[in-house]
Amino acid sequence: MRYATVVAKVLLGLGFIVFGLDGFLHFMPSPPLPEGHARTFIETMNATPYFKVVKGLEVLGGLLILSGRLTPLGLLVLGPILVNIFLFDAFMFPMGLPVVLILGLLAGFLIYRHKEHFAPFFKAREEHCTFRGK
Repeated sequence: MRYATVVAKVLLGLGFIVFGLDGFLHFMPSPPLPEGHARTFIETMNATPYFKVVKGLEVLGGLLILSGRLTPLGLLVLGPILVNIFLFDAFMFPMGLPVVLILGLLAGFLIYRHKEHFAPFFKAREEHCTFRGK
């Protein structure tokens, strides 16, 4: 299981580092943009600083995952990005779903392997859950 964890960290971390850096350096050929709403969405994102921030967070998250000690923090950074990529692919560009599903499975596996770090997010604190009326 230890080797599977290392492989998952390397694949997920390097994947986000490479695709994040490509947003700045453009070293990979861009696939043709899909027609319709997906094209408009991508062109709009490319024209704003938002895209650079997301790509920067992808690089940061990938580096945190590869660091080994900060993997849970990297997963927290990349989680919302993965959800957005999945939603984009699910609703506007279904051909991209296989890649994001693989990335999601890798992230899910790493979350499971670091479950002790994520357990507090799922525990309700009673002092904050009760209604305090007047």
